[in-house]
Amino acid sequence: MRLLKIIPDNTNIGFVRIRHIAFGVTLLLTIAALALVFTRGLNMGVDFVGGVSIEEKFTSTPPLDKVRAAVNRLGLGEATLQQLGGADTVTIRLPLPDSNDPGATDRMVEQVKGALAAEFPGATFSNYSTVSGKVSGELIQNGALAVLLAIIGIAIFSWLRYEWQFGVSTAVAIIHDVLMTLGFFALTQLVFDLNIIAAVLTIIGYSINDKMVIDDRIRENMRKYRKMDMGDLIDLSVNETLPRTVMTSVTIMLALAALLIWGGHVLRGFTAAMMLGIVVGTYSSIYVSSSLLITLGLKPGFREDRKAAAESNAERIQPRS
Repeated sequence: MRLLKIIPDNTNIGFVRIRHIAFGVTLLLTIAALALVFTRGLNMGVDFVGGVSIEEKFTSTPPLDKVRAAVNRLGLGEATLQQLGGADTVTIRLPLPDSNDPGATDRMVEQVKGALAAEFPGATFSNYSTVSGKVSGELIQNGALAVLLAIIGIAIFSWLRYEWQFGVSTAVAIIHDVLMTLGFFALTQLVFDLNIIAAVLTIIGYSINDKMVIDDRIRENMRKYRKMDMGDLIDLSVNETLPRTVMTSVTIMLALAALLIWGGHVLRGFTAAMMLGIVVGTYSSIYVSSSLLITLGLKPGFREDRKAAAESNAERIQPRS
């Protein structure tokens, strides 16, 4: 029985040849992502902005203006509404009650439930969650710190294991992947919560795993083909690992597609971020980080080779006693 091969073994694609086009596209996408984040902003979930999030399911698609009016009449603060999953499910965000009474939030939720049930017969309450403003601020700081430390740690690891060029290219690729994810959420206005932070960290893990496979092959070929042009060597390395890269990405995308379809709206943002991250991470590993090694001046041979050569030269020029 023949094994399924999406990419033939003798593939010879010139990735390095179009690296300047890839760099240009990457730069434009990065600028667009940053512009979206700063102009549209992220639709922060309750995890990050604090407040009460109430999920209500209606018998049919409700007019959001009518839902908002019904909630605002209660005098609980300005309500923010968003449809999740099917158009019949609405998330209602409200500020936390001013009272220090532990039962004030429960009473607020009961008021909203009663008002919506009276206005929309058949509407059912799903769940609610609360996060204080202090906790939400700490979550923002911790989430950003986790992503930053992950990028720095991985870049240092690549630097120590290979060469400084690998560390820089790794950091650039990961930052690109993270910015693409943020730009996607700014564009779609999907809720950005702790689940998305988990997705971003998972994307970083997948991207670095894919990149390490390519970097290891580049390292092997740098030792094996010391006279080969660096562009040809990188093309060879990427093409040799391409079947594994594509097969891994395709199988993960199939699993994520099933999760997107049947996983429910709670996981929809996480799954969408993961699917985007797989595509962007594969692109950045092949077209951005690998080709960037040439721009950074990487040459065949490694530190230990240069150190051994230097020691050998030092022994030859050392005066005899």
